[in-house]
Formats: sequence, C-alpha cells, structure tokens
Amino acid sequence: MAAAEKPKKTDDKDDKGEKKKGGKKPILLIAIGVVVLAAAGGGAWFFLGHKGEEKGGKHDAPKVAEVPKPAQYFPMDPAIVVNLADPGDGPQYLQVEVQLVTRDPEELKLITENAPAIRAHLLMLLSQVKATDVADLAGKQKLQKSALAEAQKVMTSETGKKCVEELLFTSFVTQ
Repeated sequence: MAAAEKPKKTDDKDDKGEKKKGGKKPILLIAIGVVVLAAAGGGAWFFLGHKGEEKGGKHDAPKVAEVPKPAQYFPMDPAIVVNLADPGDGPQYLQVEVQLVTRDPEELKLITENAPAIRAHLLMLLSQVKATDVADLAGKQKLQKSALAEAQKVMTSETGKKCVEELLFTSFVTQ
C-alpha cells in the first residue's frame, strides 16, 4: 500500500528525466502579440480617426450637396436641314433637331430672344459637314460640341453670358 500512496510527481520533467518543452513561453508570446496589435490599432485610431473629431467634431451637420436647378429646354423648331458639303453617292442632306439647355429662367428668355442668331450660326456650321464626318458616334459627338461652342459664342457676344449649358441633338438624320 505504501507504493500506492506514493504522490505523483508534479515537476516539469517527463519519464526520461528531461525537462518538458513549452510551459509559459507560448502564452507569453501570444500576450505580447495582443499588446502589439492593440497598440498599433490605438495608434492608427489616434492618428487617423482622432483628427476628424478635432476639425469638426461629431456634432457638425453633414454638408448637403447643392441641388442644381431643373433643366430648362428650348427647342430650335423647326428641324435644321442642310445640304452636306460633299455631294456624291452617299447621303446628300442632314436633318437635325436641336434643343438648347439652361438652368436659369432668365437665361432661357435671352436664348429665346437670340434664337434666330443661334439658328443662323448653326446652319452655317452644319452646312460645312461632310457625310464621313458624322458617319460614326465620335463624329456626331464632335459636331455636337462644335455646335454648343457656336451657340455659346453667339450668346456671349449678344448678352455677355454663355447661357447655353448643353446642346442636344434630339433627332439626327442623313439621307
């Protein structure tokens, strides 16, 4: 019975007398890792997140983006029809319906007053177009930009303001 009551060994040695590996070392490494990550997170919060509170604080109302005024459209009626500059086997004429866009009702009145001058300048511009110039999308977009610049040039010379924000081709036919 004396052999049965022998207390068990509780030291860190295994049966062969060698010291067991491990112990408190892995726990210590994990604890150090957690502390380093916490310090890095706190530093990031301090340098990145904390600056926003210094400038405006949490209580500032969010900035509301300025909503533009609704678009005002001016149709250039009737459609503009011109002979193309390169008579041949291809299309012979161009028919374009144009709408001018502004956002200011006062500018819309100015556009209405100057519509004949804008139309005359657009006729001159469009009559120089060749069928190959507007055969693809890029050509049509280039012509649209040129027409917008022409309309803005007329309005600037007549009123001192561009007035026309955008020029839209609402119909575009070559025949």
